[in-house]
Amino acid sequence: MKLSSEEVQHISLLARLGLDEAEIERFKLQLSDILENFEVLKEVDTTDLPPTAQVITLQNILRPDESKASYPTKDILANAPQQADSYFKIRAVLE
Repeated sequence: MKLSSEEVQHISLLARLGLDEAEIERFKLQLSDILENFEVLKEVDTTDLPPTAQVITLQNILRPDESKASYPTKDILANAPQQADSYFKIRAVLE
């Protein structure tokens, strides 16, 4: 399926892209090639294949939780512009 320059301009308008004539010609060729690849995929017989959302099994790779000591409060508050006791002091957001 070959796209026209007008169709590429319409696509660029939908994507809010400002393309010049050279870019329109380049994208016209590239997008047409992509659509031709989809035409080839349409020829594949998939009648016996069940619909799937994920073709490989998902597996989360997580590290085990390990507790460790926190940073000292004085180190955390060292660069705070204002502090009260062992807390950050900030201007009230809601009054």
